[in-house]
Amino acid sequence: EDQSRLRRGHGAQNMALVRRFAFNIIRAGRGRRSIKTTRKVAGWDPAIIAQLIADPVH
Repeated sequence: EDQSRLRRGHGAQNMALVRRFAFNIIRAGRGRRSIKTTRKVAGWDPAIIAQLIADPVH
C-alpha cells in the first residue's frame, strides 16, 4: 500500500482488500496448479475467471 499511486481517501486500502480477495479466490480454486500458473491461465481465458468467481471451491 505504501507504493500505491491511489492516494485519495481509502483507495490504497480498498485495492489491497480487492487484491487479497482475488488471491483467496485463486488459491481456493486452483486445484493442482500453482498460483502463478492459475493467474496466467486466467489472464488468457476469461472463462477461467468466470469459473473461479462462480465456484471457487470446485
